[in-house]
Amino acid sequence: MKALIVYHSKFGNTEKIARAIGEAMTPLGEVKVVKVGDANPSELSSIDFLIVGSPTHGGGATRAIKEFLRKIPANALENVRVASFDTRFSAKDKGLGARIVLGIFRYAAGRIANRLETKGGYLTTEPEGFIVEDSEGPLKKGELERAAIWAKGIPESKR
Repeated sequence: MKALIVYHSKFGNTEKIARAIGEAMTPLGEVKVVKVGDANPSELSSIDFLIVGSPTHGGGATRAIKEFLRKIPANALENVRVASFDTRFSAKDKGLGARIVLGIFRYAAGRIANRLETKGGYLTTEPEGFIVEDSEGPLKKGELERAAIWAKGIPESKR
């Protein structure tokens, strides 16, 4: 198995999740974890798995992740299993106004997953969100462990 994990992280929280996912998947094969600015869509032809992660900004992925996804050629992800994740606030921990806004705009992971599927990828598991306590972090206690558990299930998942 050869996996590529591409992420964007403004305050380091999404990077921590991406690295936890990478470490958890390493026993299963070759795993490369890269910042979105260092990712090259030409690498996609030689991988079995692509996992993309972003902080949630305005209900979607960051501009850098959107640009990376846009640059993936049509059908470039044929026969590639894909998954997505984001870092986000928990709506239940916020006031009514924030819960309404989060309910309308949603989160980045689902939108990333949809984009990966339009490029031909096979979504192997539901998009996942990992909770940050505040806009700059830290991650909620236990999220790195939860990311590792999620990652270990990805290769066996069949959505």
